[in-house]
Amino acid sequence: MKRNLAILFALIGWFAVIVQFAIMINNRVESIPETIIRFFSFFTILTNLLVAVYFSFYISENKRPVFLTRPGLLTAITVYIAMVGSVYQILLRHAWDPQGLQRVVDELLHTIIPVLVIFFWYLYEHKSSIRYTQAFTWLTYPMVYLAYILIRGHFSNFYPYPFIDVSRIGLEKALITAGILVLAFLSVSFIFIFLSRSILSRDSS
Repeated sequence: MKRNLAILFALIGWFAVIVQFAIMINNRVESIPETIIRFFSFFTILTNLLVAVYFSFYISENKRPVFLTRPGLLTAITVYIAMVGSVYQILLRHAWDPQGLQRVVDELLHTIIPVLVIFFWYLYEHKSSIRYTQAFTWLTYPMVYLAYILIRGHFSNFYPYPFIDVSRIGLEKALITAGILVLAFLSVSFIFIFLSRSILSRDSS
């Protein structure tokens, strides 16, 4: 069942990312190279791509790379995609009203895929291998991402999200927001680690 779910989730992930890419290219207002750079500047896209790649490796049971067995990897990915869903529901859902295929893809990227990954995590993560100290290592990805969009935004004046848009809210507020997001990532990481220990304790009792 694990492999079948992984295949299904990989297909859903690739579908959502590829269709979103096609929509963005079709509706572009900038050059194709700039549009591609902007597409891959969204944390939502990068994280859903990470999810799709992760589950794709499960298609071949005998040739899975060693890194898939690293303790806490699935939890880290789950934290990232859970943040994608949470930030969208809290800060971004009210900001636009997508229609048609865009709405379908939007729900896949921000709602359905996060829920599916959390479900997979609940069933299959090796929870006994997770430690609280790992949460600080998991911060590397979001911190590098935040640094990237702030630096590139300084030169291109493009910021993928309004709550980090220096040109609109100023550098000080953008940095404060970035700090809050880092703390949110750390908090969500601690929550999943706590849940993993609670599930282990329940199952062993």
